[in-house]
Amino acid sequence: QVQLVESGGGLVQVGDSLRLSCAASGRTLSRYVIGWFRQAPGKEREIVASITWSGGARYYRDSVKGRFTISRDNVQNTVYLQMNSLKPEDTAVYYCAANSGSSWSSLHAYDYWGQGTQVTVSS
Repeated sequence: QVQLVESGGGLVQVGDSLRLSCAASGRTLSRYVIGWFRQAPGKEREIVASITWSGGARYYRDSVKGRFTISRDNVQNTVYLQMNSLKPEDTAVYYCAANSGSSWSSLHAYDYWGQGTQVTVSS
């Protein structure tokens, strides 16, 4: 199995930056897509960004393009989500997930999930 542990969430002001980390361990990650999802109160969980472990191809939802950057550190087995220019609508629990399939955006395609980390952006 793959184990994922998120960290880096917190309470910030509008316009601030935050970097989330997802530390991965377990089976080989070379074939996996690692995604960041978020779920705001009363809303469905949604994809934020994803990255292929091999090759580093990146994908973003439209609302975070230009503000968020996903990256990986192969030595540390860690995926990061750098979040800049944060807005109140970014407030959510952020989850890291691993996907061995071909769909980068569907939460149903992700097999392993972290526990989540809270991000709160105050206006």
